[in-house]
Amino acid sequence: MRVGLLGTGWMGTVHARQYAKMPDVELHVFDRRPERVAAFCSEWNATPASDCDALLAAADVVDICYPTDRHADYAIRAIAAGKPVIVEKPLALDVADSMKIVEAADRAGVPLGCAMVVRCFPEYAAAHQLVLSGLLGRPAAARTRRGGKAPLTGADNWFMDHRRSGGVLVDLAIHDFDWLRWTFGEVAQLYSRSVRAEAGEGPDYALTTLTFDSGLVAHCESTWMDPSGFRTAFEVCGSEGMIEYDSRTTPSLRTHSASGSVAESPVAATDDPYYLELRAFLDAVSAGTPPPISGLEGAKAVALGVAALESARTGQPVKPARL
Repeated sequence: MRVGLLGTGWMGTVHARQYAKMPDVELHVFDRRPERVAAFCSEWNATPASDCDALLAAADVVDICYPTDRHADYAIRAIAAGKPVIVEKPLALDVADSMKIVEAADRAGVPLGCAMVVRCFPEYAAAHQLVLSGLLGRPAAARTRRGGKAPLTGADNWFMDHRRSGGVLVDLAIHDFDWLRWTFGEVAQLYSRSVRAEAGEGPDYALTTLTFDSGLVAHCESTWMDPSGFRTAFEVCGSEGMIEYDSRTTPSLRTHSASGSVAESPVAATDDPYYLELRAFLDAVSAGTPPPISGLEGAKAVALGVAALESARTGQPVKPARL
């Protein structure tokens, strides 16, 4: 299968690393910064495309890893060319553009997936299944935490321009919004406070309270202002038990040397969550089955992020759009 990858930044590199593990994938690459492409293709055994049209002509599937404000244009362009598309999260910056992508794929009859990778992390996948199994009884409360230092990377430091990235609520908290909605159902209302959402630029910290149709209440903490490093955590409490996870306290494989102590993954290369999400999408395309995480699921996550951003800016509770 020929995969056309748009974007050679940090996330493009993450995806290319996974495709390199797949002997049945031939990788083609285009980036608007040609100075990056040669080294990228050399590292990941990829074929450069002269422009976007050439990439679309060469590809069986398109993977979009450009900055978020470009997702809609390139996704619709790839869909118009009849190509199955997987879009790195967030699907788009707002609900309107997200639905334009979803509706374009529906009209064209091509598969559309959204790379919501947290669903593929083993701790989150296991907790989701435990909740659905009924082992915890009736879920009543949940708490999530995600973040670390600000991602001062990318072309023109685009993450720190909230008009391009959506800020911490649309770019980062969206992972937990998606996992919470996937696990507990639809959100009736949310309320969010943020340090810099109103300013629209720079590192940020936000705390969002979500009330679900079921009555469950969740607190979602997201930050680009933690100098101690990246950390994720969650807690789910039900009538019959509780699940707790913290990436900093969970035992892991560590290598100690003169240069320091480094945490390493104890899982096989093909158990990497990013590998699992991309492999699942390609397998669905090959089999003619629905993508495991659809474009509509991605749009619903965007609706929660956008509602949280509106709440943080206005100081008022917001009911997210139902899609």
